[in-house]
This record gives sequence, structure tokens and C-alpha cells, in this order.
Amino acid sequence: MVFSRFSVIERALTLAGLAPLALIGAAPQHQGGRITELLPPGYVHGSAAPQNQVVVPAPTPLVTDIDGLVGAFGGKVGVAVKSIDTGWMVSKNGDVPMPQQSVSKLWVTLTAMDQIDQGRITLDDPLTITRNDLTLFHQPIASLLQNGVYNTTVRELIRRAMTMSDNTANDRLLRHVGGPPAVNAFIARHSLGAIRFGPGERLLQSRTAGLQWRQDYAMGRAFQAARAKLAPGVRQAAFNAYVANPIDGAAAASIANALTKLRRGELLSPQSTSYLINVMESSRTGHARLRASVPPGWRLAHKTGTGQDLMGRTAGFNDVGILTAPDGRAYAIAVMIGDTRRPTQERQKLMQNVVARVVAYHDSEAPQRLMAR
Repeated sequence: MVFSRFSVIERALTLAGLAPLALIGAAPQHQGGRITELLPPGYVHGSAAPQNQVVVPAPTPLVTDIDGLVGAFGGKVGVAVKSIDTGWMVSKNGDVPMPQQSVSKLWVTLTAMDQIDQGRITLDDPLTITRNDLTLFHQPIASLLQNGVYNTTVRELIRRAMTMSDNTANDRLLRHVGGPPAVNAFIARHSLGAIRFGPGERLLQSRTAGLQWRQDYAMGRAFQAARAKLAPGVRQAAFNAYVANPIDGAAAASIANALTKLRRGELLSPQSTSYLINVMESSRTGHARLRASVPPGWRLAHKTGTGQDLMGRTAGFNDVGILTAPDGRAYAIAVMIGDTRRPTQERQKLMQNVVARVVAYHDSEAPQRLMAR
């Protein structure tokens, strides 16, 4: 796809606003067992943006494309794309809270990394998983319990939560950092905007289904069996209530802004920023979502989220991440599908199309960036 040219004023602003590569634009360097960053000239760690940065208007062609994609899709959908280097944002329904589901694992891990930066915990803190820690749905760590116990660390729980979306790993990490109050305090302290963190997987999923949590639901398919016995009206009422006002709701624009802060180094130390982004880049989930349209040479650090199904609807079908071009320029992307009857493949295609449009915009601007050097 070829984008139309900017106006003379827009092009001048764009060229003037070209900022140095963001914090993680180059690969981290390891020296003496520690990670050091190749910081761009003029960058001040923890500042709102690279110095001398001019925020340029959102590119009109991309605005038109995103509006068209969301408008044609149907259902409750929010999309936000933000240039991490120049600061513009394209947003459609970006201020509407959508069910996060496992996207919320990102905030738990951020809270953990923040506490590591503060010296309150370490990646190597030993932790134990028992049967009482088990949750439901996707929890591959459950198969590792022997005699009802599995010994692990903060590092492994972060890896499993962020790359496998392991619910039990995430909930155990959540308890280690202080529970939902600690996560919500992190969100508030960093002014991340319209992002709510819910009560953890067990309570979130049982409420969405219309059940009261019992620990025996964590074994086998006990939860699914109990849910199937509910009167259809009970389950539908609970599902509709959650979708209308999700306890873990977050707006796409707020998520894109938070991802921008992460990559600019405003949330964590340089070491922790690099560590977390590297973990997110190794994620194994959502290969048919945002990642499916990432071209060779580009990188995606992302987190998916998928909720429960009911009569062809899904309470949250999401993917959010940081898309980095070969030249180091980066974009924060959040695609949040809160409620739709469109088939799964069409939901995935929407996400793929958003990435494809961002890549096409980036490539269309490449000649102008070269001329500005």
C-alpha cells in the first residue's frame, strides 16, 4: 500500500521531529554480567521523551486506514498506534475500556520488575507452587508439580506468565509482589491512565462465568463442568455484565502510552527495561495475531489476552506490543476486541492489518528520513 504525500507543513514538522533512536533501539550490551544500554545522544533516562523532540501530527493516511479497519469490523473494538520516537498517536475508540484478560499480566510483571529495581525482591527469589496455588484454563506449570509441590523463582514465573500466558505462574507472582493493591499502586504512581487491574485469574474468570470460586475448580476440567451446569440466563447475565464494565478494563490508548513509557525507559531501570522487552519478544502466544504481519528484520515485544467464549462471543480478544523496525524506530500498538461475533480468523486478520498498515506507513516515510540525515 502506498500512502499519499504529506502536506509541506506536515513534512517539515516530521523532519524537524525526527528523534534519536529510543532507549532499546540497539541491542543491549553485556559487560561484567550487567546489561548496559546504547543510549542515543540527547536521551535522558526517565525523561518524558528524548530531548529536543517535536511531537508531530498523526499521519492522515494512517488515521484513515485505522478508522476504516475498525469501522468495517463491527463490535466493541479499540485500536491505538503510537510513534515512540515522535509521539503522534492514531486512535479509534482508544478511550473505551476493554476486557484485558491476560494482557493484564504485563502490569504484574512491571510491578515485579519495579520492585526488583527498588531492591525489594530479586529475579532469583525462590518460590513454591502447591496445589492450592493452581488456577484454571492455561496453566502448564501445573504439570510440573511432584507430590503436590514445584519449586521455582521469580525469573521463571515472569517467563512463564509473559511468554506462555501461564495463569498460575502469574497469580503466584501477583501474590509475591503484594497482590492487586500493589499492581494498582504501580499503575497510579506512573499515571498510566485508564487501566484497571482486576482480582487475579481465579476470581476474574469465575465472576465472568457466574460462579463463586472453589479451589477444586482448579483440577482438571472441574471449572468447565460447573459452568456448563449453570442456567443459560445466569451465565449470559454474568458475561454481559463483565463485557459492559470489565473489572480489568483498559483503554487501548492508555496501553499504547504505557508501552511507550516502557520503551523510553520511564517505568524501569535500563537493565529491567531491556530484560522485560527481551522476554516479551520471546513470547510464544498469538502467532496469528500481531506477529503474523511482522516482516523479516522487524521485532515485536507483545502480550496477548483471550477471554471466555459464549455463543460465538469472546470476552476479550487482544494483542498489545512494541513493534520495532530494522532502523530502530518503534511503535506501540494495542488492538483490543472487547466483544464481537466475528470469527476468530477475522479477529486475527484485523490485528494483522493494523501491523501491515503501520509497516506500510513506516516504509513510505523511509526516503524522507534518509534525506533528512
